[in-house]
Amino acid sequence: MAPKVLISDELSDAAVQIFRDRGIEVDFQPKLGKDKEKLAEIIGNYDGLAIRSATKVTAALLEKATNLKVVGRAGIGVDNVDREAASKKGVIVMNTPFGNMITTAEHAIAMMFAVARQIPEASASTHAGKWEKSKFMGVELTAKTLGVIGAGNIGGIVCDRAKGLKMKVVAYDPFLSEEKAEKMGVEKVELDELLARADFITLHVPLTDSTRNILSKENLEKTKPGVRIINCARGGLVDEAALAEMLKSGRVAGAAFDVFSVEPATENPLFGLPNVVCTPHLGASTTEAQENVALQVAEQMANYLLDGAVENALNMPSMTAEEAKVMGPWVKLAEYLGGFIGQMTDEPIKAINITYDGVASKMNLKALDCAVVAGIMQKANPDVNMVSAPVIAKERGVQISTTTQDKSGVFDGYVKVTVVTEARERSIAGTVFSDGKPRFIQIKGINVDAEVGQHMLYTTNKDVPGIIGKLGTLLGDNKVNVANFTLGRSAAGGEAIAIAYLDEALDPKVVAELEKTGLFQQVKPLEFTVA
Repeated sequence: MAPKVLISDELSDAAVQIFRDRGIEVDFQPKLGKDKEKLAEIIGNYDGLAIRSATKVTAALLEKATNLKVVGRAGIGVDNVDREAASKKGVIVMNTPFGNMITTAEHAIAMMFAVARQIPEASASTHAGKWEKSKFMGVELTAKTLGVIGAGNIGGIVCDRAKGLKMKVVAYDPFLSEEKAEKMGVEKVELDELLARADFITLHVPLTDSTRNILSKENLEKTKPGVRIINCARGGLVDEAALAEMLKSGRVAGAAFDVFSVEPATENPLFGLPNVVCTPHLGASTTEAQENVALQVAEQMANYLLDGAVENALNMPSMTAEEAKVMGPWVKLAEYLGGFIGQMTDEPIKAINITYDGVASKMNLKALDCAVVAGIMQKANPDVNMVSAPVIAKERGVQISTTTQDKSGVFDGYVKVTVVTEARERSIAGTVFSDGKPRFIQIKGINVDAEVGQHMLYTTNKDVPGIIGKLGTLLGDNKVNVANFTLGRSAAGGEAIAIAYLDEALDPKVVAELEKTGLFQQVKPLEFTVA
């Protein structure tokens, strides 16, 4: 029986035809995504669901999706899909991360021109029959300094276009290496320097815990007087209320926003202010981009439903159906190893070295590589998937190398991951036990036997009596319940590590209290999604 796909949002006719040409039955109901009840009634009839942003794929909907195998999002953002619920149901979630890069970058450049020359206000004035030529004095872009926050796919295109406009480009991106910056023809700087030097600032980062409010009131006060700020990335990156006050005072000369902290944005502190250009999240809204992502998602879903090929999946690596049966636990191990090091590493990563030993060396190493790199980079960009992660790492100049070797120890096989930064090297190794559960077996060269927990606290200290007791006491005093401890040390009196398994995420205040004791060289809470 031919697979059946439901398209519940607007998709191009050409995309619909791709499914039909491949022998897949298609039900094209582009308005259905807004009718939650009707969608829930019929979703159980389909193997695939192709969507844009209107359809909400919730845990409740997935419970009704008894036959669903894949959700394909035509676009990059998957905020409307419950990925955790989809993973638990065995439903693959795909997106199209590269289809609208140029379009979004061009919109940022267009917004920069618009705010530099006050084009929307001048247009409205002229349409009103006024001739206020002296009122709309603008500034040139030539020879100005553009500060780019986030020099990945879209940010990199903006850098390239800005250089063509003869602008001086400085970039802040923790994953951008000096070598890659030099190749791009931009100057890599820290955030404070960018804020102080830039005449225009444009943001091109995802919304994460580390980027949320990156242009806070405090950071906005560090900007160059007369700066103009463009945000075509994500709402929530800028303190909109603080920016509004600085626009009113003249401290900031202008702003151009395509995204807002609350959308749809029917009211906002920026609305109605002079020299503020606002558009309704149009970054990806061009004919070409919409066609590209629609065609791409149709091809990806057809390839999976007919051939078992996985492309641009957010919750599964690229691999064949046969490989998935054997590799599943090893893929999770690779993700956990990368996630451990990613959460431990705050400075820019220059290289990622992966060693595969024994049975691990005979597997689909590309899929395992992708899982490791995705795990490392998801701290900075939760939208990274196992296909796009190596591309993003390469764009940032991160060198990825792999080594294979025959069985060399007591385990049938293991994976060891080492990251290299300017300051240090950090490594961790793990294996899959006979019960199919991934385990950490070595951290910083110290042998351990550590399960993966949802909430973990990692500490290092000098191996002297009483440290673990004091750690337990401090946690207990703060009403933190410890389910288990794993300990390891290099030698008596040497370096020691401890991993505490907690019932819930650790309050940052407790971390600060532990650090203040002076007992620990490192205190790091770690979070993992454990199936």
